[in-house]
Amino acid sequence: MDQFDSNDGELMLNGMTLSSLKLRAGQTPYYAYDRSVINKTIQQFRAQMPARLKLHYAIKANPMPALVDFIAPLVDGLDVASGNELNVALNSSIDTRMISFAGPGKRPKELAMAIASGTTINLESFTELNRVISLSEKFGITANVAVRVNPDFELKSSGMKMGGGSQQFGIDAENVPLLLEKIKSSNLDYQGLHIFTGSQNLNPESIQQAHKNTFELATRLSEQTQTSIKKLNIGGGLGIPYFPGEKRLELNSIAEALEQHINQFEKQFGSCHIAMELGRFLVGEAGVYVTEITDIKESRGTLFVIIDGGLHHHLSASGNFGQVIRKNYPVAVGNKMSDDNLFTTQVVGPLCTPLDILANKYSLPECDIGDLIVIYQSGAYGYSASPRDFLNHPQPIEMLV
Repeated sequence: MDQFDSNDGELMLNGMTLSSLKLRAGQTPYYAYDRSVINKTIQQFRAQMPARLKLHYAIKANPMPALVDFIAPLVDGLDVASGNELNVALNSSIDTRMISFAGPGKRPKELAMAIASGTTINLESFTELNRVISLSEKFGITANVAVRVNPDFELKSSGMKMGGGSQQFGIDAENVPLLLEKIKSSNLDYQGLHIFTGSQNLNPESIQQAHKNTFELATRLSEQTQTSIKKLNIGGGLGIPYFPGEKRLELNSIAEALEQHINQFEKQFGSCHIAMELGRFLVGEAGVYVTEITDIKESRGTLFVIIDGGLHHHLSASGNFGQVIRKNYPVAVGNKMSDDNLFTTQVVGPLCTPLDILANKYSLPECDIGDLIVIYQSGAYGYSASPRDFLNHPQPIEMLV
């Protein structure tokens, strides 16, 4: 974990030590997100990727309003998955026409919000299409729509597959032509296609193959239905390293292949807003979750370090958010970064459940009560993805620094 500096053995985020951030938060546990790391990640991505590729931020990764406000002017669009996320996006500086709304169970009032604001609705069923047509006619507003496609391929080596086979997401590729015919005969403004296959992938070859398949599918559907396409969202899928042996994703080969795909697609269909939708990749490495050691005890030869935060604040780090085999996130003693005399410990939270483990058999410096335990890679799917009311412990604080 080299994205942050340290000073005199204490980890720092954007020039501030963990102890000073603790004073600013007024407590532990807290989440802190480093603006400089987010900005660097976005700038590096843009420098490596084709200039014509647009960058969207998927708010579901981290919907903290201050963070979304910070990212909005740095990207070309925002993608939301609920009415509340849509409100966050609408309150940012982004052009509302650059907001898209995905999700298989959008409620009528959420569809109405999207129609009224000019947000593009990614249609995910024939029922949803009929609802949008009805609401659009009722309000006298032309709705902007795209079609979320469940492709006839999958993103191999993906941590979480969201395309291919049977899915609750999107319209099966073979049924898209019928849906497009219905859109053409309606009063809706058709924008294009959203083809999302999966997330958390660290295999460049798999991502390149998925991109190849995505552009081929978009081409086939557009040709079959003789529809023009203004926007093509090719999804995301770019992962970040969490576990031993994982490395940061190499983008060069992905970028070279994308350049060719974009050239060919635009040669055939003209200028198009081709976007990659990223969440975790943009913010995941910029965040830490910081807790304080409240007790240390030994039980039959095992050393337990007990902290004031746990799975209720950071479900992902506990291994209970989709992991089949539990693995440890990167963990450190944030005020002892220079110590290299390590001991094997169990870092556990305060909850009355054996599931509340944040580091299992982990090597850490000798710990003391009051030390600060840091969990890296916590900028995405942390605070908002956790059952914070479980057992009714105090809530963590979020800070953008």
